[in-house]
Amino acid sequence: MSHIDMNFEAWLTLACLITGVVWLVDRLVLSKRRPAGAEGNWATEFCRSFFPVLLAVLVLRAFVFEPFRIPSKSMVPTLLVGDFVLVSKFSYGLRLPVTHTKILDTGEPKRGDVAVFRYPRNPSEDYIKRIVGLPGDKITYRNEQLFINGKPVPKKDLGLYDGPDADVYDQMRLFLEKLPGAKPHKMLHVIGRQGPEVSVTVPKGKYFAMGDNRDNSSDSRIWGFVPEHNLVGRAVMIWLSIDFSDFDVRFSRIGTWLD
Repeated sequence: MSHIDMNFEAWLTLACLITGVVWLVDRLVLSKRRPAGAEGNWATEFCRSFFPVLLAVLVLRAFVFEPFRIPSKSMVPTLLVGDFVLVSKFSYGLRLPVTHTKILDTGEPKRGDVAVFRYPRNPSEDYIKRIVGLPGDKITYRNEQLFINGKPVPKKDLGLYDGPDADVYDQMRLFLEKLPGAKPHKMLHVIGRQGPEVSVTVPKGKYFAMGDNRDNSSDSRIWGFVPEHNLVGRAVMIWLSIDFSDFDVRFSRIGTWLD
């Protein structure tokens, strides 16, 4: 995901604080010292005008929805490079901006959720993967087969993949996978390539995440679990999709809901 989102959040919060303090001081102190009907200087007028706008953007972005752009192929075929997704910030608890301290518990990830989280090895980066393992689950990935608590996750072979990015790799096969308690989703395997194998039990307060492009994804099989504190939100919809190779808008993907 994007590497600049956290910096933008910090700058937005700082700008909101500065304009808010200037607006408050002007309203409570400076305005009483000016002649009746007189306006403040350009700085106070600027802050008075922009503080409500910045506050509204901060509140919406921190507690309601936040847009993210998909820069990698790890979630193909569910998400393509150039997809812009809308992320529900209230799905996994309301958190303060910058510190990410949870102030209200509104829900927890479910198997099958497409979740955005701060990369455990570098929290300034945001990643997006599918949640496949919940706290207490035993996750095994062996010979291109996912097992949850000792049971193989059903998957149906849909044949050779010929969708977007099919020409980027060697031949890929498309599968329909059904995680326990979740709706079926499509995923990919590269013929002749085998992803990392692992067998672990998910600790309390952590989650196991994998990309739908199984053999081309850096995920929990490589860098470990996603701590609950790192969760950002659940991706719910593709609101824009652009093929940047020729700058074409992929209208058929706009409005696609992510189950």
